[in-house]
Amino acid sequence: MSDIKHDWTKEEILEIYNTPMMELLYRAATVHRQFHDPNQVQVSTLLSIKTGGCPEDCGYCPQAARYHTNIEGNDLMSVSQVKAQALRAKASGSSRVCMGAAWRNVKDGEEFDQVLEMVRTINKMDMEVCCTLGMITENQAKRLAEAGLYAYNHNLDTSEDYYKDVISTRAYQDRLDTIGNVRKTNVTVCSGGIIGMGEKLEDRAGMLVALASLSPQPESVPINALVPVEGTPMEAIAPVSIWEMIRMVATTRIVMPHTQVRLSAGRTQMSREGQAMCFFAGANSIFAGDKLLTTPNPDVNEDMEMFKTLGLVPQKPFVKKTQPETVEAASSAYQPLGEKPRWTRPGHSIDRNEEAREKAKASK
Repeated sequence: MSDIKHDWTKEEILEIYNTPMMELLYRAATVHRQFHDPNQVQVSTLLSIKTGGCPEDCGYCPQAARYHTNIEGNDLMSVSQVKAQALRAKASGSSRVCMGAAWRNVKDGEEFDQVLEMVRTINKMDMEVCCTLGMITENQAKRLAEAGLYAYNHNLDTSEDYYKDVISTRAYQDRLDTIGNVRKTNVTVCSGGIIGMGEKLEDRAGMLVALASLSPQPESVPINALVPVEGTPMEAIAPVSIWEMIRMVATTRIVMPHTQVRLSAGRTQMSREGQAMCFFAGANSIFAGDKLLTTPNPDVNEDMEMFKTLGLVPQKPFVKKTQPETVEAASSAYQPLGEKPRWTRPGHSIDRNEEAREKAKASK
Protein backbone atom coordinates (compact mmCIF):
# COMPACT_ATOMS: atom_id res chain seq x y z
CA MET A 1 0.00 0.00 0.00
CA SER A 2 1.20 3.49 -0.81
CA ASP A 3 0.81 4.70 2.78
CA ILE A 4 3.15 2.00 4.12
CA LYS A 5 6.81 2.95 4.47
CA HIS A 6 9.22 0.05 4.89
CA ASP A 7 12.53 1.90 4.72
CA TRP A 8 12.49 3.82 7.99
CA THR A 9 15.88 4.72 9.44
CA LYS A 10 16.80 4.90 13.12
CA GLU A 11 17.36 8.63 12.72
CA GLU A 12 13.87 9.19 11.30
CA ILE A 13 12.25 7.15 14.06
CA LEU A 14 14.24 8.90 16.80
CA GLU A 15 13.14 12.23 15.39
CA ILE A 16 9.52 11.11 15.74
CA TYR A 17 10.09 9.67 19.23
CA ASN A 18 11.67 12.92 20.45
CA THR A 19 8.98 15.19 18.99
CA PRO A 20 7.45 17.54 21.60
CA MET A 21 4.75 15.54 23.37
CA MET A 22 1.70 17.54 22.29
CA GLU A 23 2.76 17.47 18.66
CA LEU A 24 3.62 13.75 18.84
CA LEU A 25 0.22 12.90 20.31
CA TYR A 26 -1.61 14.95 17.70
CA ARG A 27 0.27 13.30 14.85
CA ALA A 28 -0.19 9.79 16.24
CA ALA A 29 -3.88 10.33 16.97
CA THR A 30 -4.41 11.64 13.44
CA VAL A 31 -2.79 8.55 11.92
CA HIS A 32 -4.76 6.32 14.27
CA ARG A 33 -8.09 7.82 13.22
CA GLN A 34 -7.20 7.47 9.57
CA PHE A 35 -6.88 3.68 9.78
CA HIS A 36 -8.75 2.58 12.93
CA ASP A 37 -11.87 3.30 14.95
CA PRO A 38 -10.46 5.27 17.91
CA ASN A 39 -13.23 4.03 20.20
CA GLN A 40 -12.62 0.33 19.60
CA VAL A 41 -9.99 -1.62 21.51
CA GLN A 42 -9.39 -5.32 21.06
CA VAL A 43 -9.45 -7.31 24.29
CA SER A 44 -7.32 -10.45 24.30
CA THR A 45 -6.81 -13.08 26.99
CA LEU A 46 -3.31 -14.52 27.39
CA LEU A 47 -3.30 -18.08 28.69
CA SER A 48 -0.18 -19.93 29.82
CA ILE A 49 -0.87 -23.47 28.62
CA LYS A 50 2.55 -24.73 29.75
CA THR A 51 4.40 -22.75 32.42
CA GLY A 52 8.05 -22.74 33.48
CA GLY A 53 11.03 -24.94 32.71
CA CYS A 54 12.11 -23.06 29.60
CA PRO A 55 15.73 -23.81 28.57
CA GLU A 56 16.35 -20.27 27.26
CA ASP A 57 18.23 -17.58 29.21
CA CYS A 58 16.13 -14.49 28.36
CA GLY A 59 17.17 -11.97 30.99
CA TYR A 60 13.64 -10.69 31.61
CA CYS A 61 11.82 -14.01 31.87
CA PRO A 62 10.75 -15.71 35.12
CA GLN A 63 9.97 -18.93 33.21
CA ALA A 64 13.63 -19.69 32.45
CA ALA A 65 14.57 -22.89 34.26
CA ARG A 66 18.03 -21.58 35.12
CA TYR A 67 16.72 -18.76 37.34
CA HIS A 68 15.07 -19.05 40.77
CA THR A 69 11.82 -17.06 40.56
CA ASN A 70 9.28 -19.10 42.57
CA ILE A 71 7.17 -19.57 39.46
CA GLU A 72 4.87 -22.54 39.80
CA GLY A 73 5.36 -24.61 36.67
CA ASN A 74 2.74 -26.81 35.09
CA ASP A 75 2.63 -29.39 32.34
CA LEU A 76 0.66 -28.77 29.16
CA MET A 77 -3.00 -28.06 29.90
CA SER A 78 -5.71 -30.32 28.52
CA VAL A 79 -8.00 -29.28 25.67
CA SER A 80 -10.98 -29.23 28.05
CA GLN A 81 -9.14 -26.93 30.48
CA VAL A 82 -8.29 -24.52 27.69
CA LYS A 83 -11.87 -24.57 26.40
CA ALA A 84 -13.18 -23.70 29.86
CA GLN A 85 -10.74 -20.76 30.09
CA ALA A 86 -11.70 -19.59 26.60
CA LEU A 87 -15.41 -19.65 27.50
CA ARG A 88 -14.71 -17.46 30.53
CA ALA A 89 -12.63 -15.10 28.41
CA LYS A 90 -15.37 -14.78 25.81
CA ALA A 91 -17.98 -14.11 28.48
CA SER A 92 -15.84 -11.30 29.90
CA GLY A 93 -15.49 -9.55 26.54
CA SER A 94 -12.33 -11.02 24.99
CA SER A 95 -12.37 -11.62 21.26
CA ARG A 96 -8.98 -13.37 21.14
CA VAL A 97 -7.24 -16.07 23.16
CA CYS A 98 -3.46 -16.18 22.97
CA MET A 99 -1.93 -19.43 24.21
CA GLY A 100 1.67 -19.40 25.39
CA ALA A 101 3.91 -22.38 26.08
CA ALA A 102 7.35 -22.05 27.67
CA TRP A 103 9.14 -23.90 24.89
CA ARG A 104 12.31 -22.99 22.99
CA ASN A 105 10.76 -24.37 19.83
CA VAL A 106 7.88 -26.59 18.78
CA LYS A 107 8.57 -30.31 18.50
CA ASP A 108 6.34 -32.62 16.50
CA GLY A 109 4.53 -35.13 18.66
CA GLU A 110 1.67 -35.63 21.06
CA GLU A 111 1.96 -32.23 22.78
CA PHE A 112 1.92 -30.28 19.52
CA ASP A 113 -1.04 -32.37 18.33
CA GLN A 114 -2.78 -31.36 21.56
CA VAL A 115 -2.09 -27.67 20.88
CA LEU A 116 -3.51 -28.05 17.37
CA GLU A 117 -6.70 -29.45 18.89
CA MET A 118 -6.83 -26.43 21.24
CA VAL A 119 -6.62 -24.16 18.21
CA ARG A 120 -9.45 -26.02 16.47
CA THR A 121 -11.60 -25.86 19.60
CA ILE A 122 -11.23 -22.11 20.15
CA ASN A 123 -11.64 -21.19 16.48
CA LYS A 124 -14.96 -23.07 16.47
CA MET A 125 -16.02 -20.81 19.35
CA ASP A 126 -15.76 -17.86 16.93
CA MET A 127 -12.80 -16.38 18.75
CA GLU A 128 -9.47 -15.38 17.24
CA VAL A 129 -6.72 -17.80 18.26
CA CYS A 130 -3.10 -16.76 18.73
CA CYS A 131 -0.19 -18.96 19.80
CA THR A 132 3.26 -18.17 21.10
CA LEU A 133 5.18 -21.45 21.25
CA GLY A 134 8.74 -20.49 20.39
CA MET A 135 10.41 -21.13 17.06
CA ILE A 136 8.49 -23.07 14.41
CA THR A 137 9.24 -24.57 11.02
CA GLU A 138 7.31 -23.92 7.83
CA ASN A 139 5.48 -27.26 8.09
CA GLN A 140 4.51 -26.58 11.70
CA ALA A 141 3.22 -23.14 10.72
CA LYS A 142 1.11 -24.72 7.98
CA ARG A 143 -0.34 -27.25 10.43
CA LEU A 144 -1.30 -24.42 12.80
CA ALA A 145 -2.87 -22.48 9.94
CA GLU A 146 -4.86 -25.51 8.86
CA ALA A 147 -6.19 -25.94 12.40
CA GLY A 148 -7.59 -22.40 12.30
CA LEU A 149 -4.86 -20.28 13.88
CA TYR A 150 -5.49 -16.57 13.41
CA ALA A 151 -2.16 -15.16 14.65
CA TYR A 152 1.29 -16.28 15.75
CA ASN A 153 3.27 -14.26 18.26
CA HIS A 154 7.05 -14.20 18.14
CA ASN A 155 8.55 -11.02 19.58
CA LEU A 156 11.84 -9.52 18.43
CA ASP A 157 12.17 -8.20 22.01
CA THR A 158 14.61 -5.36 21.19
CA SER A 159 17.05 -4.21 18.53
CA GLU A 160 19.47 -6.65 16.93
CA ASP A 161 22.35 -4.70 18.51
CA TYR A 162 21.04 -4.95 22.09
CA TYR A 163 19.65 -8.46 21.70
CA LYS A 164 23.03 -10.05 22.52
CA ASP A 165 22.86 -8.36 25.96
CA VAL A 166 19.48 -9.94 26.73
CA ILE A 167 19.56 -13.49 25.31
CA SER A 168 22.43 -15.82 24.46
CA THR A 169 20.57 -19.06 23.70
CA ARG A 170 19.04 -18.10 20.37
CA ALA A 171 19.91 -15.70 17.58
CA TYR A 172 17.98 -12.69 16.31
CA GLN A 173 17.84 -14.29 12.87
CA ASP A 174 16.01 -17.29 14.36
CA ARG A 175 13.21 -14.96 15.35
CA LEU A 176 13.07 -13.45 11.87
CA ASP A 177 13.13 -16.93 10.32
CA THR A 178 10.16 -18.01 12.46
CA ILE A 179 8.21 -14.93 11.35
CA GLY A 180 9.18 -15.81 7.78
CA ASN A 181 7.77 -19.32 8.23
CA VAL A 182 4.49 -17.89 9.53
CA ARG A 183 4.32 -15.59 6.50
CA LYS A 184 4.23 -18.65 4.23
CA THR A 185 0.71 -19.26 5.56
CA ASN A 186 -2.44 -17.17 5.97
CA VAL A 187 -1.70 -16.69 9.70
CA THR A 188 -1.18 -13.09 10.80
CA VAL A 189 2.01 -12.01 12.59
CA CYS A 190 2.14 -10.58 16.10
CA SER A 191 5.63 -9.30 16.96
CA GLY A 192 6.85 -6.53 19.20
CA GLY A 193 9.15 -6.07 22.15
CA ILE A 194 9.95 -4.84 25.62
CA ILE A 195 11.19 -1.44 26.70
CA GLY A 196 12.95 -0.76 29.96
CA MET A 197 15.54 -3.56 29.81
CA GLY A 198 18.48 -1.14 29.97
CA GLU A 199 18.46 -0.43 26.26
CA LYS A 200 19.18 2.96 24.65
CA LEU A 201 16.61 4.97 22.69
CA GLU A 202 18.54 3.93 19.59
CA ASP A 203 17.68 0.31 20.41
CA ARG A 204 13.98 1.10 20.65
CA ALA A 205 14.25 2.77 17.26
CA GLY A 206 16.24 -0.19 15.93
CA MET A 207 13.50 -2.61 16.97
CA LEU A 208 10.89 -0.51 15.15
CA VAL A 209 13.13 -0.38 12.07
CA ALA A 210 13.30 -4.19 12.07
CA LEU A 211 9.52 -4.56 12.45
CA ALA A 212 8.62 -1.85 9.95
CA SER A 213 11.04 -3.32 7.40
CA LEU A 214 9.05 -6.56 7.29
CA SER A 215 6.76 -6.83 4.28
CA PRO A 216 3.98 -6.96 5.11
CA GLN A 217 4.44 -5.28 8.47
CA PRO A 218 3.15 -7.26 11.48
CA GLU A 219 -0.61 -7.08 11.88
CA SER A 220 -0.04 -6.74 15.62
CA VAL A 221 2.81 -5.17 17.63
CA PRO A 222 2.82 -5.60 21.43
CA ILE A 223 4.63 -2.87 23.35
CA ASN A 224 5.62 -4.26 26.76
CA ALA A 225 7.15 -2.45 29.70
CA LEU A 226 9.59 -4.64 31.61
CA VAL A 227 8.08 -6.09 34.78
CA PRO A 228 11.14 -6.84 36.92
CA VAL A 229 10.79 -10.23 38.62
CA GLU A 230 12.93 -11.23 41.59
CA GLY A 231 15.42 -13.90 40.61
CA THR A 232 15.75 -12.81 36.99
CA PRO A 233 18.87 -10.98 35.77
CA MET A 234 16.79 -7.82 35.34
CA GLU A 235 15.21 -7.85 38.79
CA ALA A 236 16.79 -4.54 39.87
CA ILE A 237 16.01 -2.44 36.79
CA ALA A 238 13.78 0.56 37.54
CA PRO A 239 10.45 0.62 35.67
CA VAL A 240 10.11 2.92 32.67
CA SER A 241 7.98 6.03 33.04
CA ILE A 242 4.51 6.30 31.57
CA TRP A 243 5.84 9.03 29.28
CA GLU A 244 8.27 6.58 27.71
CA MET A 245 5.42 4.15 27.09
CA ILE A 246 3.28 6.88 25.53
CA ARG A 247 6.13 7.96 23.27
CA MET A 248 6.81 4.36 22.22
CA VAL A 249 3.14 3.70 21.46
CA ALA A 250 2.78 6.92 19.50
CA THR A 251 5.94 6.29 17.51
CA THR A 252 4.87 2.73 16.72
CA ARG A 253 1.48 3.98 15.56
CA ILE A 254 3.06 6.49 13.16
CA VAL A 255 5.63 4.05 11.79
CA MET A 256 3.14 1.18 11.33
CA PRO A 257 -0.24 2.82 10.67
CA HIS A 258 -2.28 -0.32 9.88
CA THR A 259 -0.95 -2.37 12.79
CA GLN A 260 -2.85 -3.17 15.98
CA VAL A 261 -0.63 -1.66 18.68
CA ARG A 262 -0.96 -3.72 21.84
CA LEU A 263 -0.59 -2.17 25.27
CA SER A 264 0.82 -5.24 26.96
CA ALA A 265 2.92 -6.00 30.06
CA GLY A 266 3.35 -3.28 32.65
CA ARG A 267 -0.21 -1.97 32.80
CA THR A 268 -0.46 -2.60 36.54
CA GLN A 269 2.06 0.21 37.02
CA MET A 270 0.03 2.58 34.82
CA SER A 271 -2.77 4.83 36.02
CA ARG A 272 -6.03 4.94 34.09
CA GLU A 273 -5.04 8.37 32.89
CA GLY A 274 -1.75 7.00 31.59
CA GLN A 275 -3.50 4.18 29.78
CA ALA A 276 -5.99 6.66 28.32
CA MET A 277 -3.08 8.64 26.90
CA CYS A 278 -1.72 5.44 25.34
CA PHE A 279 -5.11 4.79 23.69
CA PHE A 280 -5.15 8.37 22.42
CA ALA A 281 -1.62 7.83 21.06
CA GLY A 282 -2.73 4.83 19.03
CA ALA A 283 -2.88 1.73 21.23
CA ASN A 284 -5.94 -0.28 20.27
CA SER A 285 -5.47 -3.62 21.98
CA ILE A 286 -4.93 -4.86 25.53
CA PHE A 287 -4.52 -8.16 27.31
CA ALA A 288 -7.18 -8.79 29.94
CA GLY A 289 -7.11 -11.10 32.94
CA ASP A 290 -5.22 -11.14 36.22
CA LYS A 291 -1.99 -12.49 34.68
CA LEU A 292 0.13 -12.11 31.56
CA LEU A 293 1.57 -15.63 31.54
CA THR A 294 3.23 -15.18 34.96
CA THR A 295 3.27 -11.44 35.68
CA PRO A 296 0.43 -9.39 37.21
CA ASN A 297 -2.20 -7.69 35.03
CA PRO A 298 -5.26 -5.53 35.82
CA ASP A 299 -8.49 -7.36 36.61
CA VAL A 300 -10.87 -7.59 33.65
CA ASN A 301 -13.63 -5.84 35.62
CA GLU A 302 -11.30 -2.89 36.20
CA ASP A 303 -10.62 -2.77 32.47
CA MET A 304 -14.31 -2.79 31.61
CA GLU A 305 -14.89 0.01 34.10
CA MET A 306 -12.08 1.98 32.43
CA PHE A 307 -13.62 1.30 29.01
CA LYS A 308 -16.95 2.65 30.26
CA THR A 309 -15.31 5.80 31.60
CA LEU A 310 -13.48 6.40 28.30
CA GLY A 311 -16.39 5.39 26.06
CA LEU A 312 -14.38 2.53 24.56
CA VAL A 313 -15.96 -0.66 23.26
CA PRO A 314 -14.33 -4.08 22.82
CA GLN A 315 -13.53 -4.88 19.19
CA LYS A 316 -15.40 -7.84 17.78
CA PRO A 317 -13.43 -10.82 16.43
CA PHE A 318 -12.37 -11.04 12.79
CA VAL A 319 -12.76 -7.32 12.09
CA LYS A 320 -9.34 -7.05 10.45
CA LYS A 321 -9.31 -10.43 8.70
CA THR A 322 -11.81 -13.16 7.85
CA GLN A 323 -12.14 -16.07 10.25
CA PRO A 324 -9.96 -18.97 9.11
CA GLU A 325 -11.53 -22.34 8.40
CA THR A 326 -10.70 -25.29 10.61
CA VAL A 327 -9.53 -28.53 9.04
CA GLU A 328 -9.95 -31.56 11.30
CA ALA A 329 -6.92 -33.68 12.09
CA ALA A 330 -8.26 -36.62 10.10
CA SER A 331 -8.48 -34.45 6.95
CA SER A 332 -5.14 -32.72 7.34
CA ALA A 333 -3.00 -32.21 4.24
CA TYR A 334 0.11 -31.78 6.40
CA GLN A 335 1.68 -34.50 8.49
CA PRO A 336 4.38 -34.24 11.18
CA LEU A 337 7.80 -34.50 9.62
CA GLY A 338 9.73 -35.16 12.82
CA GLU A 339 11.97 -32.23 11.95
CA LYS A 340 15.02 -31.38 14.00
CA PRO A 341 15.95 -27.91 12.75
CA ARG A 342 19.29 -26.48 13.79
CA TRP A 343 18.10 -23.35 15.56
CA THR A 344 21.08 -21.23 16.51
CA ARG A 345 22.87 -21.18 19.85
CA PRO A 346 25.17 -18.15 19.54
CA GLY A 347 27.57 -19.35 22.23
CA HIS A 348 28.42 -16.08 23.97
CA SER A 349 27.58 -15.47 27.64
CA ILE A 350 25.90 -12.53 29.36
CA ASP A 351 27.40 -11.62 32.71
CA ARG A 352 24.18 -10.68 34.51
CA ASN A 353 22.43 -13.80 33.20
CA GLU A 354 25.27 -15.98 34.46
CA GLU A 355 25.23 -14.22 37.84
CA ALA A 356 21.48 -14.91 38.19
CA ARG A 357 22.09 -18.52 37.24
CA GLU A 358 24.78 -18.96 39.89
CA LYS A 359 22.57 -17.25 42.45
CA ALA A 360 19.79 -19.73 41.64
CA LYS A 361 22.17 -22.68 42.04
CA ALA A 362 23.32 -21.37 45.42
CA SER A 363 19.75 -21.05 46.67
CA LYS A 364 18.93 -24.72 46.05
